[in-house]
Amino acid sequence: MASAKEIKNHIGSVKSTQKITNAMYLISSTKMRRARESLAQTQPYFDALRTEIARAFEHSDSKKSHYVAGHRKESDTDAYGYLVLTADRGLAGAYNQNVIKETLHLMAQHENNKLFVVGDYGRQYFLSHRIPFEKSFLYTAQSPSIPRAREMGALLLDLYDRGEIQRVYVVYTEVGSGMNLDVRADCLLPIQPETFAQDSPEENRLRFEPSADVVLAHAVPNYVTGYLYSAVVESFCAEQNARAAAMDSANQNAQELLETLKVAYNHERQGAITQEITEVSAGARAKKQHGKDRCSHEK
Repeated sequence: MASAKEIKNHIGSVKSTQKITNAMYLISSTKMRRARESLAQTQPYFDALRTEIARAFEHSDSKKSHYVAGHRKESDTDAYGYLVLTADRGLAGAYNQNVIKETLHLMAQHENNKLFVVGDYGRQYFLSHRIPFEKSFLYTAQSPSIPRAREMGALLLDLYDRGEIQRVYVVYTEVGSGMNLDVRADCLLPIQPETFAQDSPEENRLRFEPSADVVLAHAVPNYVTGYLYSAVVESFCAEQNARAAAMDSANQNAQELLETLKVAYNHERQGAITQEITEVSAGARAKKQHGKDRCSHEK
């Protein structure tokens, strides 16, 4: 059994670790709140953009646009692109593993795949498992912004416009109801018109110049940027939520370990005190007996 000194040192080590995990919990909570506020400031614009795209669908023959599903007949040789959003580091429970698992599941269902990775964790995973990827966005996943979402969207749109990829999927994590983390794999391109369906009253129908198709073609890139930005922010919030939950669990485990160590320390300390008392009592008795023996000898 460990000595009281060793247990005391262990308690000090656990307390130091607990301070770190508690600090990480507070940092993650603050980052998640700020990211939510940033998304809330830009969300109205992209919501309005979705409304205008829905109106454009009502006034156009959407199948003429190559951005819309049904424009062309798909084949098994079509290339599918997957934008995978992971974190830059671990300590977030199963957050990263769940995203990668969903990505591998999708890729197993189709032969011709192209990977695009955000986050150092995903990049290192695919490198270590010798899974090739087309592009790794090297900026940190910790700083979601509209310019970076626009950069990703521009690359994916360019490949889609040139026919190098026929579908674009975004695999990311969002915070669902009850703060549960849900992995999503959404088909960003081509657009599914039914996801924009709305019934506008006749008096609210607009006239598009020069045509609804032209407006739709110009609106789609902005829509892609908005979608990617919201996905990156959602993914970032989910990461912070997962990390906060992991750190909170670590704090609870550390507290339970401290309670166990304190009991063991008190037990060892009490044992040491009892032993000292026993030794003192034994010494006193021995000294007293020695005195009696000496007196008897002198008589």
